[in-house]
Amino acid sequence: MNKLKVMLLLGAMLGLSGCATGFNRLPYDAWYLGLGAPDFMEVWIETADAVDIHDRVFRRAMSGVAAINTPKSLKGDPRGWPERPGSGAGKHVRGADLPRLIYVRWQSLVEPQTYEAYIPIPENTQQAMIKGEKTYCQFDGKWITGYRNVVTVGLAPGGIARVWVMGPCLKPFDVARVQGIVVKLGPDSGRSGGRYALPLEPSSKAYIEKYGVPYGSW
Repeated sequence: MNKLKVMLLLGAMLGLSGCATGFNRLPYDAWYLGLGAPDFMEVWIETADAVDIHDRVFRRAMSGVAAINTPKSLKGDPRGWPERPGSGAGKHVRGADLPRLIYVRWQSLVEPQTYEAYIPIPENTQQAMIKGEKTYCQFDGKWITGYRNVVTVGLAPGGIARVWVMGPCLKPFDVARVQGIVVKLGPDSGRSGGRYALPLEPSSKAYIEKYGVPYGSW
């Protein structure tokens, strides 16, 4: 058996047995992958995949509608990013160790356009995710040891992906701004005949018609 086959076999065995053998050494059960978009800038996530530091792949860790605010009054402001972004719509990536790479393929419904982005998670971010910090939690009025166990990805028109890690009671840690690329096959890898997943909400459509898309603000 050649070296490559041995490595593939070992990787498969580790991927199957990681959770049961304590392969992951996180100070919490799982980290959360959440995705959001600026006000009115609606997004459909085709897939968000995660690769952990042991090169195990967790496909479709998240898919569907990103967290977004679409007020009927049109008083939202999609320009830029909030100082304290929310955790986003997502799921816990169970069985994974610290993330090494996040891959996202999404439909920017306001343009419309389909993008993909590869988001490397640097070592200093990984270390920030397992560093416990004493912090005051306003939710219950208690001092706790908190962890930044949430990875949030903000997706904006033009293929922009902005990434933070945060904890329920800890300030966000800015990770990266990544420029995605256009998926030439279009939505759903060409299987939908160019049809996008969802129509725009009436308030999003009205906002775009009145103010346009604030490219360059993200």
